[in-house]
Amino acid sequence: MAQNTQCLNRPLRQCGGRVNSDPAGVSAGPWRQANRLLLSTGRRGGLWTCALALATLACAGADILLPTALGRALDALPGGGHITWALLVCAALIATMVAGKVIGDIATGQSNARCTAWLRMTLVRHLVAIGPAATRRFETGDLVTRVTRNASEAGQIGITAVMVGVGLVPPVGSIIALTLIDPWVGLTALAGVLAMAGLLRAFVRDNTETIRGYLRSQGLIAARLLDALSGARTIAAAGSIERERRRILQPLPDLREHGMGMWRNQVRMTSQAAVIGPLLQLSVVGVAGFGLVAGRLSVGDLYAASRYAVMAAGIGSAVGLLNKLSRARAGGRRAAEVLTEPMTRYGDAILPESSGKGGRLEFRGVRVSAAGETVIDGLDFVVPAGATVAVVGRSGGGKSLLAALAGRLADPERGQVLLDGVPLPDLSHDELRGAVGFAFERPALVGGTIEDVINFGPGDRTAAKVREAAASARADTFVQRLPQGYRTELAAAPLSGGEMQRLGLARAFAHSYRVLILDDATSSLDTVTERQVGAVLAGGDRSQTRLIIAHRAATAARTDLVAWLDRGSLRGLRPHSELWRDPDYRALFGAEAVPAEPVGVPA
Repeated sequence: MAQNTQCLNRPLRQCGGRVNSDPAGVSAGPWRQANRLLLSTGRRGGLWTCALALATLACAGADILLPTALGRALDALPGGGHITWALLVCAALIATMVAGKVIGDIATGQSNARCTAWLRMTLVRHLVAIGPAATRRFETGDLVTRVTRNASEAGQIGITAVMVGVGLVPPVGSIIALTLIDPWVGLTALAGVLAMAGLLRAFVRDNTETIRGYLRSQGLIAARLLDALSGARTIAAAGSIERERRRILQPLPDLREHGMGMWRNQVRMTSQAAVIGPLLQLSVVGVAGFGLVAGRLSVGDLYAASRYAVMAAGIGSAVGLLNKLSRARAGGRRAAEVLTEPMTRYGDAILPESSGKGGRLEFRGVRVSAAGETVIDGLDFVVPAGATVAVVGRSGGGKSLLAALAGRLADPERGQVLLDGVPLPDLSHDELRGAVGFAFERPALVGGTIEDVINFGPGDRTAAKVREAAASARADTFVQRLPQGYRTELAAAPLSGGEMQRLGLARAFAHSYRVLILDDATSSLDTVTERQVGAVLAGGDRSQTRLIIAHRAATAARTDLVAWLDRGSLRGLRPHSELWRDPDYRALFGAEAVPAEPVGVPA
């Protein structure tokens, strides 16, 4: 999940080792990115899109031929000749139109489902791969909107493009048919169709930007609503429900403005088409009437011309399809913006054979910035294999960032981080994730049951190993009290913050990592449980290197070494008992700074 992916802060995506995966050829300008993504999405409809195109073309062809067939039947009435064949042709054309409509409806559903599914899977895979970096640029609710509704709209690009393309066949075919009936009638129809085409082009251009703004406002409201739901208790306790409601709905005026803009665009286009369409029909019928009076056209030709005039004017009714095309393009652009976030590039190196003493971590000249400010600069130090090292420092001093660097959840702008002599970017994905594990302050619990949660990660652990890990994390007691123990469904297990942390620790303990990184992973534990877990971490097992982000003096006292970060630099790397002599070090822990007896300081 996100814990096993790249970047902790958005500025870090500029660092080395990060490239754009470009799953759909997403590069260059924003609209070009969207168009290339939409092209890739539309191709996923495969044979169903082809079936839709053939079915709609057959319908369009039958629609074009039907007026001529009816005209021939009309001309055959006075003499009674060939009337039967003319009627049979009309019946065959109508049957073709019905069959094409049925096949088209089936193909539309299948193609739309395939395209949407592919785009959503592409977005989900990309989001999981880039991890925390995604939520630095996009808010969570906005991402949900992009992956669900916007992807659904963009997924209709295949069928919409086919319908728009085939929708041009009747007007173009009607102009050709009218030209064959009489060139002057054809030129009259062409002039009207060109005028309508210009209006439609302007409609697509204006409406696409308006719809994009509408979708952006929707995403912003969704993001704020999701934030409010996650902090519902805080909002209720603070008595700020009304203020929060105003904050959530603050983009509503923009949403309304964009919605009104779409409505105005459609009304303007529809009203203009409503004027030009009848004028086109009247002009065509008028010119054809003169041809009938002059003896160039028959009654059947006049009837066919009148039907083709209606068909040519039908280009104005494409507003609905073009509106869908605009929505698909706007949705495609919002999806493409997600895919431009770079993913992690891994190497193919493997680590040297394990010595059974844990991994040796080395930081060489590491520099990292966040939000435009340097957080860590010129960091050089070594975490010995098998050692337990606490990282301490003031808030905002880069402790969690250092932990992310150690497991390559972030990459440095400058310098290197090495594990057993191998730079982390050179390692393959499986090699790195199998060697470095994390436990977090707010762990994301993934799995169907409690056992699945603890077993989540590289490889598969036996039930005995899962229970052993839970016991080490002091989670076994409360898990056994659940209705079905370790087989209790996660959704049916009410868990406190401390219990969630213990399951996160159990998950980390269940896997044999060379390096285990605990980023404030015991902050929600009560004092007794924290001490018990701390004793496990500081135990005699030297087969694993442990890096612990610490805020308590007692935690630091139980480790072999303490890395003291101060203003982005390493101020000291020594045992807690030695650093304790420095009043600045003691000040980090405030009133809680009561050193532990085992390292020579009072308990």
